[in-house]
Amino acid sequence: MDHQQDRMLADERRARIIEELEHKSTVLVSDLCRKFNVSEVTIRSDLKKLEDAGKLRRTRGGAVSIMRTITISYPDQRMNVNSSAKRAIAEKMAEYISDGDSLIVDTGTTTFEFVRALSDKRDITIVTSDLSIATYADSNLPNADVICLGGHLRKNHRYITGMITLQNLSEIYVDKAILATDAFTPGEGFTTEFMGNAEVKRGCIAHARERFMLMDASKVRAPRFLKFGDLPDFETVVMDHDREDQVSQAIETSKASTHLVFADVDSGEHDVDSDVGRERARFSEA
Repeated sequence: MDHQQDRMLADERRARIIEELEHKSTVLVSDLCRKFNVSEVTIRSDLKKLEDAGKLRRTRGGAVSIMRTITISYPDQRMNVNSSAKRAIAEKMAEYISDGDSLIVDTGTTTFEFVRALSDKRDITIVTSDLSIATYADSNLPNADVICLGGHLRKNHRYITGMITLQNLSEIYVDKAILATDAFTPGEGFTTEFMGNAEVKRGCIAHARERFMLMDASKVRAPRFLKFGDLPDFETVVMDHDREDQVSQAIETSKASTHLVFADVDSGEHDVDSDVGRERARFSEA
């Protein structure tokens, strides 16, 4: 087969991938390999070329449609702050999710990125008070069931709080809660700016069997208005890096069993388990 024929076949395959996305909004590498009887390397090359052409957005294990991806409601300046770190944290967190898991997902830009990293998960349930997360998951994750908590919509923020939200939460128990924070301060814990958020976050912590905190290193700073949790409330904290070992030292000082995981943006990933001190193991990027 000559080069021109190879190119025609590749162009036809990529056109059919776009057709798939128009119908399903998300595709998996494994499914495309079976459908076109080609290797993962070939499909990943196709997806990269289509992403470069602005036709789709690659995700962990597949791709999502640009056309059917919702407009992100968070202010642009928030989505653009530490965006690489947020994506790396989100992708690392996705490794902890298994098919069939039920999740409570907190409001926030990092948790939004986390939901975007779930395209290869099947039969999951996502409970959230964040309308952007709920809408994205409904439009782009065909293998996920979405439960949107009721309550009071905070004006201009697109997330829900209040007594109805807390009542809904009191009747729900999930496998994993994935939270975000406005700040973490050693010795003070996790804090947020808005009282309604603090109440919902506490409810998420109380109604999950396993709890994860997602935060980039910039969140290690002076406390915000209201505390909602401490290190022992979380089995795992996922970060990009830990400046001056502030978080790992706080774990040791508090004698918490919290597992601290680093998803390094540039040079691989690090894993620190406070149960065995500060021994570190390096992981290579998949």
